[in-house]
Amino acid sequence: MPSYKLIASDLDETLLDSNHCLPENARKAILAARNKGVKFVPASGRNYQSIQITLKELGLYDQPNEYTISFNSGVITENKGNRVISMEGISRAFANEVLQRALALGNLCVHVYTAHKIWAWNVPEIERRYTCKLQKMDETDEPNLDFLADEQIIKCLVMNTNVAYLHQLAQEWQDITDDIDVSFSANRYLEFNKKGVNKGTGLLRLGEILDIPAEEIIAIGDNYNDLPMVKTAGLGVLMANAPKELKCQADYVTTLDNNAGGVAEVIEKFVLS
Repeated sequence: MPSYKLIASDLDETLLDSNHCLPENARKAILAARNKGVKFVPASGRNYQSIQITLKELGLYDQPNEYTISFNSGVITENKGNRVISMEGISRAFANEVLQRALALGNLCVHVYTAHKIWAWNVPEIERRYTCKLQKMDETDEPNLDFLADEQIIKCLVMNTNVAYLHQLAQEWQDITDDIDVSFSANRYLEFNKKGVNKGTGLLRLGEILDIPAEEIIAIGDNYNDLPMVKTAGLGVLMANAPKELKCQADYVTTLDNNAGGVAEVIEKFVLS
């Protein structure tokens, strides 16, 4: 069995349970892996500010030489002082086009991420309940993105709980996404990053910084936006709760879901054993 030196894990629906809490068996397994010298790196579509509570629970908060991949790798930070190592965003013109199309349809919530804030339009109560424990959103009814003229936009997304509809939209909006990485997450989001910016490329970039080759990395996820890193890592893992159509693309599928601490299963089987 290879000697793995880095574990990258998605957070929501992967490391965290359905209440966005860290299962105790996963926490203990991660600490045991770290005690063996294995790095643990959160790799999330969320912004890095919203990951700080999880970093504290894992003893990674504000630590030097520990890292976080956020915004689907739009930003990579060293945890000490949240020092930005890389930041790659999308154009304001593209984000504004997504906003205009979504507002015209009327049935989509929109998130636009800058480095420090999430701006949100047309937010339904179900989305407020889902995000209240995850990250702070600033709701607005601005008709366009002119008010963000001086801000770097990292990514944007549209939200609807009809996943089939989001896949349909991704097809219909191909006329504007030639230079965009398109992904899906949390069974509610259609996400847009700069072309070539995804969790796989971010993981490789961090591996180069740490001098850890891909074959010595474990990547764990549960959804479409996790596939690039799952397919890039030496051991790519999908959770038991991942969509059925994705599981054939993983090297290993957990028997435990996120609520039962499936990440602990992976660490115990492939690192601690």
